[in-house]
Amino acid sequence: MFLRIDWNNILMGDDNWRFIFEITFRTILMYFIILIGLKLLGKRGVKQLSVFELVVIISLGSAAGDPMFYKEVGMIEPIVVFAVIVAAYRLTTFVMAKSRKFDKLVEGDAAYLIIDGEFSISDFKKENLAKDEFFSELRLQSISHLGQVETAILETSGNLSIYLYEDEKVRYGLPILPKLFDQASKEISTAGIYACMFCGNVEELELSKSRKCERCGNHEWVAAINSRRVN
Repeated sequence: MFLRIDWNNILMGDDNWRFIFEITFRTILMYFIILIGLKLLGKRGVKQLSVFELVVIISLGSAAGDPMFYKEVGMIEPIVVFAVIVAAYRLTTFVMAKSRKFDKLVEGDAAYLIIDGEFSISDFKKENLAKDEFFSELRLQSISHLGQVETAILETSGNLSIYLYEDEKVRYGLPILPKLFDQASKEISTAGIYACMFCGNVEELELSKSRKCERCGNHEWVAAINSRRVN
């Protein structure tokens, strides 16, 4: 005897096929409500999401989800939730525009990750950002070493702003190309110009079994390079 498969129960559960048309209507309605909500949030709320704005968008998405699928959830409740979220957002942004302290509390501050071709150790430690991830962002801008970078700022939106040295001002810096970066060593086998693996500090070193970085105390070094940026 063959096992009988109840495809209707598998596909629809306890609902009937007529509810598909209701779901379609509910989804279209919530789609336009979401569009209106995002429009009321303003262009910045759509284009560049900070952590605060991301919370708002997630809240809107959560409010829109249930009425799309559950027939016992009416449409008035999510509309009220949308109205409250948008009103709270507009009030919060208004207070942020009036109060620098409140703005800093909600959005945080931009962090200087690189200053004059070296890591800003205190700011870099505060950010939950891996060096591999950060180096990848720099390489996407055709940057091969930190000596090409005058300043790198992590914005409150999560975007990275990079200011480069002019070609004639490029200095020796920590290489961020994987093959060069992986050649780090505690032992200085050849005299030359080296960069600290931890902070990017550049020093001219003589042959040595171990050398402590004057800036951060790290003991790992890699040969520094001063090549210009190629566009």
